[in-house]
Amino acid sequence: MFDTMTLTKGVAAICGTFLFFLFGSWAAESIYHTGGGHGGEQAYVIEVDDAGAGAEEEVAVVDFGPILAAADPASGENIFGKKCAACHAVDGNDKTGPHLNGSFDRDIGSVAGFGYSGILTELEGTWTAEALNHFLEKPKGFAPGTKMTFAGFKKVGDRADVIAYLQSIGG
Repeated sequence: MFDTMTLTKGVAAICGTFLFFLFGSWAAESIYHTGGGHGGEQAYVIEVDDAGAGAEEEVAVVDFGPILAAADPASGENIFGKKCAACHAVDGNDKTGPHLNGSFDRDIGSVAGFGYSGILTELEGTWTAEALNHFLEKPKGFAPGTKMTFAGFKKVGDRADVIAYLQSIGG
């Protein structure tokens, strides 16, 4: 029932399947190839009168102080409940992330007993409103290599509301 001929047929079937997919991929690449041959450039170039005009403009720096002053802690609590509460608590208990009560003006990476990413223990300073704003905007941009998988808050108002909420709960 099970002999070398059966084993040979099975191995040949598996190799034939991989060969079929290899040739199929090669044929599809040949038919639908979109790059190469033009130095990686697009086939059509559309000239624009003011091309490059925006390249010289500087990025405007937004003063975070007035935005934070106008922030709504109640809205921040709601945002925290939707976006942050899955990993963080405000009752002194650690979850996937460290507890955040008392986090305002606390040293970065200083919750005792929590296993921080190496980069957060190496950073010096405290969690000020400005530091929290930059961290919540893009955690991996503020602390490259952090284990925090949250992408960040794109809206500055949402960040300000969450920071105002953290300030309102005792830190």
